[in-house]
Amino acid sequence: MSSSLPGLSSGRVEAFSDGVMAIAITLLILDVKVPIAEEGGLTRALAHQWPSYAAYAVTFLVIGIMWVNHHFLFDRVEAVTRGLLYLNLLLLMGIAFLPFPTALLAEYLREDANSHIAAAVYSATMVAIGVGFVALWWHLTRHPELLEADTDVAVAQVAMRRSMVGPVVYGATIALAFVSAPACLVVYGLMALYFMVFRVRAPAPQTSAS
Repeated sequence: MSSSLPGLSSGRVEAFSDGVMAIAITLLILDVKVPIAEEGGLTRALAHQWPSYAAYAVTFLVIGIMWVNHHFLFDRVEAVTRGLLYLNLLLLMGIAFLPFPTALLAEYLREDANSHIAAAVYSATMVAIGVGFVALWWHLTRHPELLEADTDVAVAQVAMRRSMVGPVVYGATIALAFVSAPACLVVYGLMALYFMVFRVRAPAPQTSAS
């Protein structure tokens, strides 16, 4: 059985994680630049920057859904261990890195060869983040004593299985990146919607047959 760290609550871990994600999601807008336009050409200059808007919108949604699901996870954690802290730090490292591949994709989306590399870097980052979520849920399935008393371990097991969709799909987009970078951007948005609508529910209690 894992021993929890004295004096450290899941709320404190959430507060730190919230801060990291808030900074990451705020940094995204810094790469949406005010265009330089000639007299009467501002509309065309703004339209020319569509990759920046698309990358910003998709990644804002992605990080926002990650924040919601991270809250869902730690809302069910009663005790924090060193192992859980390290796994959470690795997850946050991936999330904090997201503004870089977002800017990369926005900059090179309209190019040919470079767009493929940029999308592959973004996809690889999403794979790492997806693995981070799976690892956190896996740790909780191995240490159910860390969960709230009213949270069944089956909830963590279901969440872990559903989280596995992320690394699998994002891994596939690494290959897709070398076919179409814009298609990857669409998949990233669809995956964010997937994780927004799925819900993990505790299984219904089994009743003994009479």
